Amino acid sequence: MTHDEGSDEGPSYGPWVWSAYKAYNELLRDKIKKRFDAKEGPWMDELADLLVKLVDARWEGGRQGSKNEAEIRAKLDALLAQ
Repeated sequence: MTHDEGSDEGPSYGPWVWSAYKAYNELLRDKIKKRFDAKEGPWMDELADLLVKLVDARWEGGRQGSKNEAEIRAKLDALLAQ
């Protein structure tokens, strides 16, 4: 029997129960994300900025790109060591 089929005992609320279950999980996921963002958000913002700079440095390439990449990697190492 699938989640939306009835049974001999009466009507099935399968689709509605499934929708409620999904909504509950989405709400819980959103609340967890808010907690992580409040706790780790600033650190993750800094990490994201450094990763974008690293990609940009690789994109630029050449001697200057390699120098910038080494500096950014040092900053990443320091940030991840916190």
